Amino acid sequence: MSDVYELKGSIKVIGEVQEFSSGFKKREIVVTVPDDKYPQDIKLEVMKEKCDALDQFSVGEEVSVSFNVRGNEFNGKFYTNLQAWKITSTGVKPHPPVGDDDEIPF
Repeated sequence: MSDVYELKGSIKVIGEVQEFSSGFKKREIVVTVPDDKYPQDIKLEVMKEKCDALDQFSVGEEVSVSFNVRGNEFNGKFYTNLQAWKITSTGVKPHPPVGDDDEIPF
């Protein structure tokens, strides 16, 4: 399967790097995509050296994600993973929190 998929939305969660004894590492990211009345939270994984690339993004940032759909079977159970291989900012960054004494930027 060589289909490439893309979604656009805002980052809801950037997970911690998970390292395994085999040397393999992965990191999860959740992107909220608009879907009419009920927005959807989509969990994707990044693998290996791409894990560190997530550090440049922030929760609330608008992004475009290119990903592949991967599936496997383990002990009679079937799993589906969305593996992100390209994440780009669409230019909308989250605003820092504003306190009572802070000015609101325009």
